[in-house]
Amino acid sequence: MSDRLRAWVPYAAFAVFGAFWGVWGASVPAIRDQAGLTDGQLGTALLFIAAGALPAMPLAGRAVDRWGHHVTAFTLTALGIAGITVALTAHDLAALCAGLTLLGASSGAADVAINAAAGAAERATGRPVLTRAHGVFSLAVVAASLVTGPLNAAGLPVVVPYLLVLLAAGTVSAAIVTGRRTQETAARHGPARTSTAHGRPSLRAHLPLLLVAGGLGALGFAVENAHQSWSAVYLADAVHAGPELIGAGPAVFALAVALTRFAISAVKALPAWIVLTAGAVISAAGTSLLALTTYLPLALLGLALAAVGTAVLFPTVLGLATANVPTAARGAATSVVSTLAYVGFLAGPVYVGYWAQAAGLPGAMLAVASLAAALALLAWPALRAVVPSSVRHRTAEATGRPHS
Repeated sequence: MSDRLRAWVPYAAFAVFGAFWGVWGASVPAIRDQAGLTDGQLGTALLFIAAGALPAMPLAGRAVDRWGHHVTAFTLTALGIAGITVALTAHDLAALCAGLTLLGASSGAADVAINAAAGAAERATGRPVLTRAHGVFSLAVVAASLVTGPLNAAGLPVVVPYLLVLLAAGTVSAAIVTGRRTQETAARHGPARTSTAHGRPSLRAHLPLLLVAGGLGALGFAVENAHQSWSAVYLADAVHAGPELIGAGPAVFALAVALTRFAISAVKALPAWIVLTAGAVISAAGTSLLALTTYLPLALLGLALAAVGTAVLFPTVLGLATANVPTAARGAATSVVSTLAYVGFLAGPVYVGYWAQAAGLPGAMLAVASLAAALALLAWPALRAVVPSSVRHRTAEATGRPHS
């Protein structure tokens, strides 16, 4: 991959991915009402995102190792199409479940592809690409949330913001494919390439760390996506914010995540267990504040604190887990961590839905705070069991990121 292509693809891809999830977070109340669902039924429907994503993610990892950025381009476009499909067809529970299966497959595959691209760029450049790319994702969530809220409040069809996402995805995908073809043409007229790989590298030696990182990432993602997917609903139903303000929930959350990720990317090596533990404690505190107030400014403060805590979780564990994986197996390694973590990403909103049905939305938020507390307790012993101290310190010095 050329340095120029490697430099911009992760950021552009994460921007599109973030725009999609920003639109989704701000559209959840409208889609719920369009389909005529209760909170419990919405939680059931969200399970079908997992049904589509989990089988797609390992396949995407192998595809990335074979076809590279072509997979990124394809999955981003497919995600835009899936969003439009859900917005147009979700008029009852069955239709929403079918649409969310397609959405989940597209999103899961895109998640693996863009994280593999960012990980490869980070390893090649020595810069904190993963953390910064996740920061770009969060900024895109902010922008998309702030655009989607007023569009929905104005009474426009729920599909309109998804059309904008598809336009962005198509533009970025076309640029990726064009850049890749230009690179391949130049390579055919340049010196012959030699292969240093003999078969697919084994991930067996890295597997314990990949599994632990995926498990910790699952807890972090469960907390993060619980807020991202339910914050608009929470502000509408528990805080009684107006339709023009409910988009502020995912926007504030995502903005705090973005600012934290950009800030932490500039910090020199910090032990991963400290980053994870501190982040989880802050997230638990913010989520608890959200659960205990019906005053909009305090609710937004709680969301912001929860966001600051969750912002550092997944980039830290993914960077640590894949830092020493051979390049030819990076897609497969990323898919292991991302698939496990994605279980939490998908389960978080479902978890909130069922708790909301049983104990109300404030009770559901307290249940989310308990997940963050569990991560705070597990981070240090889990990492100590699978990451030798010498490897942790070497990774930190090589990357300048909070991976060790």
